[in-house]
Amino acid sequence: MSTWLETYPAESLVGRAYQFAEKAHSGQKRQTGEPYINHVLAVAQTIYQWHLDEPSIAAALLHDVVEDTSYSLEGIKKEFGEEIAFLVSGLTKLKTFQYPSTTAQMENWRKLILAFSKDLRVVIIKLADRLHNLKTLNYLPPDKQKGIALETADIYAPLAYRLGMQKLSGELEDLSFPYLHPAEYQWLLKMVKEKYTEREAYAQKIKPLLEKILAEHNIKPLAIDSRAKRYFSLYKKLLRYNMDLEKIYDLVALRIIVKTPEDCYAALGIIHQFWPPLPGRIKDYIARPKPNGYQSLHTTVFCINHKIIEIQIRTQKMHEEDELGIAAHWAYEQSKDTKDYKKKMPVFASRKDLAWVKQLQNWQQKFTDPEEFLNSLKIDFFKDRIFVITPHNEVVDLPAGATPVDFAYHIHSEIGDQCTGAKVNGKIVPLDYELQSGDIVEILTQKGKKPSKSWLEFIKTSVARDHIKKTIRFKNKELQKKIEPQNLELKIISHNRLGLLKDITEVFSQSKINIISLTSSPVSPKLTMPIINIKCPYLKQTKLEKLMVKLKKVAGVKEISYKFNR
Repeated sequence: MSTWLETYPAESLVGRAYQFAEKAHSGQKRQTGEPYINHVLAVAQTIYQWHLDEPSIAAALLHDVVEDTSYSLEGIKKEFGEEIAFLVSGLTKLKTFQYPSTTAQMENWRKLILAFSKDLRVVIIKLADRLHNLKTLNYLPPDKQKGIALETADIYAPLAYRLGMQKLSGELEDLSFPYLHPAEYQWLLKMVKEKYTEREAYAQKIKPLLEKILAEHNIKPLAIDSRAKRYFSLYKKLLRYNMDLEKIYDLVALRIIVKTPEDCYAALGIIHQFWPPLPGRIKDYIARPKPNGYQSLHTTVFCINHKIIEIQIRTQKMHEEDELGIAAHWAYEQSKDTKDYKKKMPVFASRKDLAWVKQLQNWQQKFTDPEEFLNSLKIDFFKDRIFVITPHNEVVDLPAGATPVDFAYHIHSEIGDQCTGAKVNGKIVPLDYELQSGDIVEILTQKGKKPSKSWLEFIKTSVARDHIKKTIRFKNKELQKKIEPQNLELKIISHNRLGLLKDITEVFSQSKINIISLTSSPVSPKLTMPIINIKCPYLKQTKLEKLMVKLKKVAGVKEISYKFNR
C-alpha cells in the first residue's frame, strides 16, 4: 500500500474506497502490464498532494469502477452516498479516440461540462486522471496516442490554465508535445540543450548576488530559484519569433519568493536600482491579476555582462496558487474550518474569475453540430487567453486574437450592436485591431446603429458572431457573402531542404493561383527552419482551404498561417 494511503485508517472513507476499488479491479491489467489499481492509486495520490478533501480522494480511487468493472453507479451510491456517486458519475471516461468531431464526443463533453459546473472537484480529478494517462501514453497504438495528445493540448491543458493550475497545464502540454510534433520535439531538444545549460549556469551565478543585494535592503527571500521554460510553451513562442532563440528572454528565469506583496514591490525597486529593465517588459500581475487568478511581478533586466534575464517576484501564497490554481483555494478554505463541503462550494461558484464556468454551461446548450461545438469550445473557452481592461478598471477575459468588436459584445449585446469605433490605450484603432493583454479598451457607440456584416470577417468569438447574425437577420445566401480583401498573405514555416521553393510554387501553379511576391528568410544556425512569405490574390474560403491542404502535404512544411490585406 502507498505510504500516503497509510495515513487513512481502513474504516475511513478513503480506506473503504481503496478496499472497494482493489476488489473491483482485481485481476485487471493496464497496457503497461501493471495492475490496474496502480492507476487509480496514482490519480488519488495526486488529489491528495493537491490537498483536496476525503470525498475527492475517494472518488479518485473509484473513478473507473463503473466504466471498467461489473459494479454499478447504484452500488457506489449505496456504499458511499450521493456525493461520491455524483463525482464518480461525472468522471466516467470520455471517448478520446474519436477526437475531435463526433456526436458521441460532443455529448461526453456536455456531460463533463454539466458535472463540473455543479462541482469543480469533478474536473480537478479528471485532470489528475489525464495527467497519469499521459505518462503511460507510449504503451498505446500510435493513432490512439495522437488522439489523446491532441485532445489534451486542445482542451485539457487550456482548461487547467483557466482554472489557474499553471504547472499542471504546462506538464500536460509537455507530455503531449512528442506525440503531436515528434520531429519538432527532437529538433527543439537538440537546439536548446546547450542554451539551457548555459543560461541555467548564468542564473545560478546571479542567485547569491541577488540574495546579497536584497539582504542589504532588509529583504530576506523565502527562496530564490530558477525556472526553465517548458518545451511546448517555448516551441509556440518560437513560432511567433521566427524560430529565433536569441529573442526568448525567459528561457531560464529567476523566481524570488518573499513574505508579503509589499516585499514584492520593494524587491522590484531594488533590482531596478542595480540592473536597468528592458522598456515595456515590466508586468504587474499583482495589482492586476490574470483572469485565471495568476499573480506575480515580472521584469526583464540587463544583468551582469549586459546579459538579459527575466525575474519573477511573488509571495508564497501566490506561488502556491500558481502551482495549484483553484485546488490551492480549496485547500485554503479547508484550513479555515471543517464545515461540510456543501456549505463552502458557493465560495467557488461565486468567484468572479470562475464566472466562465457558468457561461460554459449555458453556452453549450445551443449546438447540434459536433464539429462546430468543439471548434467553438476551443476558441471561446480554451484558446490562449488575453486580458484587457475597461475604462472602469475591470478585467475582461478574451481569446487571443480578439478584436474591439468581440470585447464590445462581451460587455453587452447592445454595446456590440451600436459600436462605431474603439480607443485602445487612448488611441483610435480600427475595429479589426488585434487586442493585446493589458490594453485599456473603450468602445465608441451611436444609438440606433446596427452591426456591419463585414465584422464577420474578423471577429473571433461565437458570442459576437451569434449576436451579429441575429441582429441583422441575414438570409442564408447573404451569410456567405464577404467583403473581399485585395490580397492574401501566407506565412510558411518549414524544414530547409533542396527543392522546397520549387515544390511550393508548383502547388500554386497547379491550383492556377498567381504569386504576387515571394520572400524567404536566409537559413542560419539560429534559424534552421526558414520562413517563406507569399502574397497572392484574394481567394474564396473553399479555394483557400484546398490550397492549405496541398501546401501542408509538401515535404518539410510544418506550420502555415495567413492573413487578408485590404
